[in-house]
Amino acid sequence: MSDELKTFLEGLDSLARECEACKGQAASLNELEEIRVEYLGRKGKLAKSMGALGKMPNEHKPEAGRKANEVKQFLTSLIDGWQAELVRAQDEARLSRFDPSMPGRKPWAGSLHPVTLVMDEISEILVGLGFEHATGPEVENDWHNFEALNIPPEHPARDMQDTLYVSENIVLRTHTSPVQVRSMLGKKPPLAVICPGKVYRRDSDLTHTPMFHQIEGLLVDHEVSMSDLRGTLTAFVRQLFGKKTEVRFRPSFFPFTEPSAEVDISCVMCGGKGHKDGSTCRVCKGTGWVEILGCGMVDPNVFKSVGYDPEVYTGFAFGLGVERVAMLKYGIGDLRMFFENDVRFLEQFA
Repeated sequence: MSDELKTFLEGLDSLARECEACKGQAASLNELEEIRVEYLGRKGKLAKSMGALGKMPNEHKPEAGRKANEVKQFLTSLIDGWQAELVRAQDEARLSRFDPSMPGRKPWAGSLHPVTLVMDEISEILVGLGFEHATGPEVENDWHNFEALNIPPEHPARDMQDTLYVSENIVLRTHTSPVQVRSMLGKKPPLAVICPGKVYRRDSDLTHTPMFHQIEGLLVDHEVSMSDLRGTLTAFVRQLFGKKTEVRFRPSFFPFTEPSAEVDISCVMCGGKGHKDGSTCRVCKGTGWVEILGCGMVDPNVFKSVGYDPEVYTGFAFGLGVERVAMLKYGIGDLRMFFENDVRFLEQFA
């Protein structure tokens, strides 16, 4: 054996002993990784020793190569064993801190969205008052969405700023009233339906969104009067917001009802006082009243559009925005919270 080969082999044995002496010096996986890089890295001690292999005579290279591979396998196995010991020690330390007598962590309980909760509650109340559910398409034609509801082509509601047009005669419905039209076309009076669902407008700011939810109601029969409308909506509002809720009707205008009215309720935030905690109530702006829905007696022209005789039948209709009711009912101050899907907000309704 030449002196050159002997020196090379002794150097590898010395490197193995040096690395073996590092046992216990690494207190963490990061420190152990530093030892691995020091000995087995691309620029580590073993790689530097292997650099001399290329300068050896060819007859010595096989033996030198075998020795180098043995040392590499030894170092790899050594460091892997230390790593396993460190991982096992960390697991044991973690388990030693575990207290089986402590209560377990409960998984997060999901909840229906507040808009869904309010829509279900409103529907349940109205069904209890004798109304039936009715549904219809969200993409509507012009006749069902406008003309049958006494909204002629020149009406301001046709403005492109309000309506999302798919084509010249097809729109995303701007209200759920087309469902009322379809219900009347499909059934003769007496008729009492509610139409919950999504509606769409070209409107987006802090208090409006392009898509929101409505529930509209329709009742048609012989001798239906404004008194029936007032009694029905007063009973509905007090079931929704409480028996002590004050209700008032203000004259208004809608193209598909005549006469028309808007319904106000005593402010749910300040109790109708107009102030809260010594300052003006921000919800009712100090008036003590909050507008909640629109309503009225069905216009005779709407009855004519669906083939009902306005001399024989009368009826009333009403509609409300579900998000607005949810904000009042739960004291939510920002409409955007309904759409941000923040778990911290949603879990409050579980």
